[in-house]
Amino acid sequence: MEYKRPESVLVLVYTQAGEVLMLRRKYPSDFWQSVTGSLEWDENPQQAAIRELQEETGISEQELHDCQYSQNFEIYSIWRDRYAPGVTENQEHVFSLELTDKVDIQLDPREHEEYIWLSKQKALELAFSHTNQDAIQRWVP
Repeated sequence: MEYKRPESVLVLVYTQAGEVLMLRRKYPSDFWQSVTGSLEWDENPQQAAIRELQEETGISEQELHDCQYSQNFEIYSIWRDRYAPGVTENQEHVFSLELTDKVDIQLDPREHEEYIWLSKQKALELAFSHTNQDAIQRWVP
């Protein structure tokens, strides 16, 4: 088994009207988040953000903005076995994508069950992780 790289991206997708895209994971089912995903061993954060955006939403690369920000967080225990022994932290790089208007989302059914467009405040309330909440607060107008 190849372990996951403890480095990931978070891609905020929102509209000019301030509606934020949130995705509900299959597991755990109460876990709402923005587009996220681990970097492959051979890619940089920009490449991972483009790939994850396409895989999780069907949105092709557009004007993806590198927020030039990353933070570390503790990997939740339910996912720790995916990483090499002793790895407990992940570095997350933040990107954003502002769309003119809402678009239809094509979810990856292996990963997510539902999506919703919400106001910034509602997205902040729904986001499961504190890093996702922080990113919404910082970069969604």
